[in-house]
Amino acid sequence: MNPAAKPLVLHDDRLFPSDPTQREIARRLHAQVGGLPIVSPHGHTDPSWWAGDAPFANATELLLVPDHYIFRMLYSQGIGLDALGIPRADGSRAEVDPREAWRLFARNVHLFRGTPSSMWLDHVFHEVFGLRTRLGADSADHYYDTITDALQTDAYRPRALFERFDIEVIATTESPLDPLVHHRAIRDSGWRGRVLTAYRPDPVIDPEHEQFPSALERFGEITGENVYDWDGYLRAHRQRRAFFAAMGATSTDHGHPSCTTADLPPAQARALFARIVTGKFTPQDAEAFRGQMLTEMAAMSLDDGLVMQIHPGCFRNHNRALFERYGRDKGADIPMRTDYVHALKPLLDRFGNEPAFRLILFTLDESAYARELAPLAGHWPCLFLGPAWWFHDAPEGMWRFREQTLASAGFYNTIGFNDDTRAFLSIPARHDVARRIDCAVLAKLVAEHRIDEDEAAEVAIDLAYRLPREAYRL
Repeated sequence: MNPAAKPLVLHDDRLFPSDPTQREIARRLHAQVGGLPIVSPHGHTDPSWWAGDAPFANATELLLVPDHYIFRMLYSQGIGLDALGIPRADGSRAEVDPREAWRLFARNVHLFRGTPSSMWLDHVFHEVFGLRTRLGADSADHYYDTITDALQTDAYRPRALFERFDIEVIATTESPLDPLVHHRAIRDSGWRGRVLTAYRPDPVIDPEHEQFPSALERFGEITGENVYDWDGYLRAHRQRRAFFAAMGATSTDHGHPSCTTADLPPAQARALFARIVTGKFTPQDAEAFRGQMLTEMAAMSLDDGLVMQIHPGCFRNHNRALFERYGRDKGADIPMRTDYVHALKPLLDRFGNEPAFRLILFTLDESAYARELAPLAGHWPCLFLGPAWWFHDAPEGMWRFREQTLASAGFYNTIGFNDDTRAFLSIPARHDVARRIDCAVLAKLVAEHRIDEDEAAEVAIDLAYRLPREAYRL
């Protein structure tokens, strides 16, 4: 260890306003929500962690390899994914010593200064592993050994960490083709941790998905339905949704490029589907089919009660060479402009006034918050706004979300917070950030005499705990 290493400190007032009056209010509000259980109703953690409860291998495999927030920044500075040990699309990976990969990360940790990744990592290092010096080239081995040694103890097994973090419920996300064996193992194990699945049908809904032909074939094999027939295809979805619900799912999730919806007459829907399954479709056909399927999914949600989420507006796999070598979710997804007012109207005309239907909207297009999303959610009974997502899941993005949606949607047409992450250990850090920012926003309203402090405390608790439970029917 370098005796001159800089200390790692988490300030008690981090993310609170610098104004002394507001800071004192934020402190009092946070004292009421900081220790609430974590409700994590949407994310992408691996259910096998809790099914098998096997120790995590080492610092690199736990904190670096799964986290595209980290390696996308390193890649942007010319550091290849092979050097970090990131698996390739074919399942192979470069022969890289995980310690060397960690050292490479540590030498470049300055790249994350000021980013939310830096906040989350520092929280993990300080609160979970008890580290008290900053990560850097000189402390890389100390970090690697401290974390890796801890991971071999029972206190750092997945279930123990789940309980230590006071996670009340967490939802993962699976394809309709997933047999949910890990969820079944968790359910049958007798462990009391609540891990749910969510139905993510993109591979069998998006004709432009690289897996669509093979996924559709497998979809038919699993369900025993003729999925090349429109009615059989819809029955297959209903069957798998029922299976997911029986395994605990309370929601579906749809990662479409846009928020386009359609409500075609039955004959036109059949004709469109016929073009899709024969592969003789245009990009316009693919977009129309995705739009029709959002409306069909809404119809099924009205029947089975699953909450519907749409995560639109992302140009996925923008780096073709990276996608071809490493596959999806490697940090090359880029936000796009997204229309909601016109795009959602066919679906809303059909289901928007149904009291039993619930639709949660996310965006990567912040320009839509005040202009479209908040007014829509502030009118349609079925609509709720998801929190600042992905590139905007940062203090500044959370502030902008509240500032741009509060006037039209209020607090209670939003769903509180979900962390939407693959990085398990960052979950407490992300919820801590969200709670602190909401307390800061509320403190400003109290200081300006726009709400009373007892009202602010109630809102803070609702945002941190009650609203996500209610929104996802947990």
